[in-house]
Amino acid sequence: MNSLSAKFQFYSKKRLFRYGLPFLLFVAGGSFGLREFTKLRYQFSKKTTIKPEELEKKGIEMKKPGEVTLESEFEKIKTLDIDNWEPIRGPRPWEQQPQKK
Repeated sequence: MNSLSAKFQFYSKKRLFRYGLPFLLFVAGGSFGLREFTKLRYQFSKKTTIKPEELEKKGIEMKKPGEVTLESEFEKIKTLDIDNWEPIRGPRPWEQQPQKK
């Protein structure tokens, strides 16, 4: 028993034992800990699809699939006049007018 405590004292003075071993345990333990946290993240982030009937109950209207296309949006952009524009400064929170009741 005395030799075991003597070996422990001998190795506890070494730099590898004092700094390297805790670092390796921290890195290896951290990877296992992160794995558990990511499992929880994906376990509770289950995405479900919402049916159009459910949206209609909430008062949200969906567009038809062929109603909006990339080409139609591109045509809207073509009609914009990008050469003549004026920068408009938005209101700052401290400059906002009090709301009328």
